[in-house]
Amino acid sequence: MKLIIKTIRLIIIADLSSKELVFTFIGDNHFIKVTSFFNLVKVYNTGISFGMFTDLEYGQIILSVIGLAIVTILINWLRNNDKKTVAYALGAIIGGAFGNIIDRLVNGHVADFLDVHWYGYHWPAFNLADSCITIGVLILLNEELFAKNTKSKK
Repeated sequence: MKLIIKTIRLIIIADLSSKELVFTFIGDNHFIKVTSFFNLVKVYNTGISFGMFTDLEYGQIILSVIGLAIVTILINWLRNNDKKTVAYALGAIIGGAFGNIIDRLVNGHVADFLDVHWYGYHWPAFNLADSCITIGVLILLNEELFAKNTKSKK
């Protein structure tokens, strides 16, 4: 459990530091082209995924409270879990969620800066916390859907 807590802390620190570093590096530019399919951009997301609920009255407070409620549920799941893979997945989700919650409460928005695009199609900008949350969810889905099926066939 101590290693999971360290992982959560590391994700929070890496997320908040990367946001600060990249936004300082970008400066007054709107974006910096890194490759033909990847840019660093400055996006202030006051909503949730894909910019939904940006016009919600008291949105920052409501979204932060919802985020904290979800994190509380995940922490309880983590405490009652006995599988390492699930523990690390939950740690990634919790760390990413805390990174975005802290950013939202301190700055009034979540800073997104990773911009992936291909032939004019752009995936919405995201950050390290979003990546950790996504990876954690994918690992949980794999564990719940595929790992259980493999065990039940044996």
